[in-house]
Amino acid sequence: MSSPQRKATPVTKEAAPRRFIFLLLDRFTMLSFAGAIEPLRIANRLAGHDIYSWKLAGEGGDVAVCSNGAAFKLDMGLDEIDREDTLLVCGGIDVARATTRAIIAWLRREARRGAAIGGLCTGAYALAKAGLLDGKKATIHWENQDGFLEEFEEVKLTKSVFVIDGNRLTTAGGTASIDLMLKIIAADHGEDLANTVADQLIYNSIRTDQDTQRLSIPTRIGVRHPKLSQVIQMMEGAIEDPLSPSDLAEDVGMSTRQLERLFRRYLNRSPKRYYMELRLQKARNLLMQTDMSVINVALACGFASPSHFSKCYRSHYNTTPYRERGTQGNVPGVGVRLSI
Repeated sequence: MSSPQRKATPVTKEAAPRRFIFLLLDRFTMLSFAGAIEPLRIANRLAGHDIYSWKLAGEGGDVAVCSNGAAFKLDMGLDEIDREDTLLVCGGIDVARATTRAIIAWLRREARRGAAIGGLCTGAYALAKAGLLDGKKATIHWENQDGFLEEFEEVKLTKSVFVIDGNRLTTAGGTASIDLMLKIIAADHGEDLANTVADQLIYNSIRTDQDTQRLSIPTRIGVRHPKLSQVIQMMEGAIEDPLSPSDLAEDVGMSTRQLERLFRRYLNRSPKRYYMELRLQKARNLLMQTDMSVINVALACGFASPSHFSKCYRSHYNTTPYRERGTQGNVPGVGVRLSI
């Protein structure tokens, strides 16, 4: 898939540098930002002249502070950019609060003018809030997918490392920015330059938009047992309407007792307990990332009644769903976090 609105061209001094505008939202994630800007810097050094340039933008045009507390001096505020520029929104913690009305209006204006616009890390939230991902394929960090799916039904959300759909780009966060920028460099100036940039980064496994962002189930749980992985995959795909242990066992050709022993041996818990933990984790994500009512969260996670949900939640997290929601100020997206 080619880079938005660009065709591969030789690295010549006559070609004007392609410019990126990095919109740094409040408390953006440094890793995703660095993973996007460093490949550009290295590409310039390898080419022997500037084939890329960039500016840092932000509301107010003064300073942006990332989630680890480091501050970055901005080059510009929410000023008009060139149509040939590529605008990348760098998101992070509390992305809903950081996505202000002024930023939404700016994104919409630049989109109308034809700019290619992308979201790094949770930056996809800002694009979706501005309506720029409606009908488009997109991705966001796996921890934020539950809330995103509930709020933006018009977006075709995937679990890919990055997605390019027309002139809209999104990444899953972390090092996924590197993969996206290597894709862009290859499309602009050829695979050889992109591979050399990857070597400079000590990045020896370039991922594509066909790669998924999470580790495989066997790697994640530290156990390589095909039937156990299959059952967990089925559980993860049926949170709203949980399957019974007997149905799970039958689908993988086991007895319920064998399934119980399998979970006890490898995960030190029953299938029922493991399933409950998956459902409660999704419930916590929805409570912290959306403004869904507690009743609707309960139903979305397979609980028949709010009282049963509250009892299970309190037992696992030592607090109630209502108190959990209260700590987030009942603002959608305020609890959007990253594990990295």
